[in-house]
Amino acid sequence: MATETASGAERSEVLLGVPQLTLVALFVTALVTAQVTASKVVAIGLPVSLPVTGDLVTVPAAVFAYAVTFFASDCYTELYGKRSAQALVNVAFLMNFVLLALVWLAIWAPIFEHSPVAQDPFAETLSASTGVVVGSLLAYVVSQNWDVVVFHRIREATDGEALWLRNVASTATSQFIDTVLFITIAFFIFQGLALEDVLALIVGQYAFKLGLVVLDTPFVYLVVGLVRSRWAGNTPPVEGAR
Repeated sequence: MATETASGAERSEVLLGVPQLTLVALFVTALVTAQVTASKVVAIGLPVSLPVTGDLVTVPAAVFAYAVTFFASDCYTELYGKRSAQALVNVAFLMNFVLLALVWLAIWAPIFEHSPVAQDPFAETLSASTGVVVGSLLAYVVSQNWDVVVFHRIREATDGEALWLRNVASTATSQFIDTVLFITIAFFIFQGLALEDVLALIVGQYAFKLGLVVLDTPFVYLVVGLVRSRWAGNTPPVEGAR
């Protein structure tokens, strides 16, 4: 009995090892950062001129952190399987509501008269409009689940080969879904932005995200290779991991 208990503890330790916990922490940290920084809009100059946006694109500051969530989820899917990755995505989705509740609690709490940050700028910076919240949450849950499913389907179709293909294809398509949903809901439906301005935002942001997709592929290979080297011939933590 004691041996069985020890064996179970060892299995739990493998399933919740440092690499897995690190990827979970990276995913959640990036997701929370994206939600907090979504209100700032950044202007980025391009070396070339795009058809709709020209040589300047505007993106939420959250785009940098949000790109990290797709990187982390792709690494997690490759190493720990589809079901574990979907659980991570959907549990993190629920944590968005915890984040919102805690942020609004901080906003509503009575402010100290000598607080170094005044109430109005604090509330204006941290609170988001209804459209931004709805668009962000819906875009997240749809695009991240799509990313996991497509990544896994390509993995099965290629018999575990061509990691670059499933990383680029899954992230590129999911980022497109995320961009279209978020901008359409937040800016077109809720804010009534003109259609041509909405299209410019979609094209500019998606072009920028595609650049990040290409850049993150070598790092996916690096992380997956490092974690698998730690397994060193031992049984992988989940069935189907290679």
